[in-house]
Amino acid sequence: MADQLHIASLGSSFAAGPAGALSAKLTDLTSSGATLLNITTEQQSAPFSKTTFAPQISKIPNDVDIITITAGGNDLGYIGEVLKDTWDNTLVGKTMNFFICAINAIKAIVTRAFRTPKHEPAASTISSEEFIDRMGGVIDEIHQKTPNAHIFLVEYLALFGTETTPGRDVAFGQERIDHHRNTASGLQFAYEKVASSRSEWCTRVPMHTISQNHALGSQEPWVEGLSMRLLFQRGPMFHPNLKGMEAVASELVKMIKKDN
Repeated sequence: MADQLHIASLGSSFAAGPAGALSAKLTDLTSSGATLLNITTEQQSAPFSKTTFAPQISKIPNDVDIITITAGGNDLGYIGEVLKDTWDNTLVGKTMNFFICAINAIKAIVTRAFRTPKHEPAASTISSEEFIDRMGGVIDEIHQKTPNAHIFLVEYLALFGTETTPGRDVAFGQERIDHHRNTASGLQFAYEKVASSRSEWCTRVPMHTISQNHALGSQEPWVEGLSMRLLFQRGPMFHPNLKGMEAVASELVKMIKKDN
């Protein structure tokens, strides 16, 4: 292994902190909203623009030593569903939804008047087994390309814990909190399953478990919820805050040092 570690990050990135702490070279290939298939086979289109990104695997350097991956949540619609529930249960969201629905209704009338409407396919769902197979296939393909690199699967931080209170910490009710916690548990199970069967070159970083006492509503949350500050700044809601990113970086550093 080279004197200076070379770290590549895929999916959602938390590698900048570890790279700095380890004096490592960082290749950040992450892209907001990327799915597992955007890592290996599918181009990703940037929202509100014509920009497209090649599959992240195509740009992994040959000399990389460490690969960190946080991905899969977008395949399951995890954060997207949380944002929709938040939007549907706030005054701002309800107002915007009214205008959006009105605009869409007008578009539908115009479409019916001038052309035959197309039937949109129903949203696809993916079973737990299919999701684990997809994640495993992506990890295997990355390992084939970089057989000398060690892969670290970095779990998502917990958004919702036992202290998360409906109406105070989130805009929606307990039923939806439980739904989102189940999705997060499914992600954690997939990470554990994939990493345990590839333990020689793949390690799970158990951030979901580690962060259980730092979810929304806790005394020291590691994630951002809904706030007017983030709305005005267009900041990422339901994503790690500074303390969360530092916690992930710290755990990654410990595990990388242990592996090396």
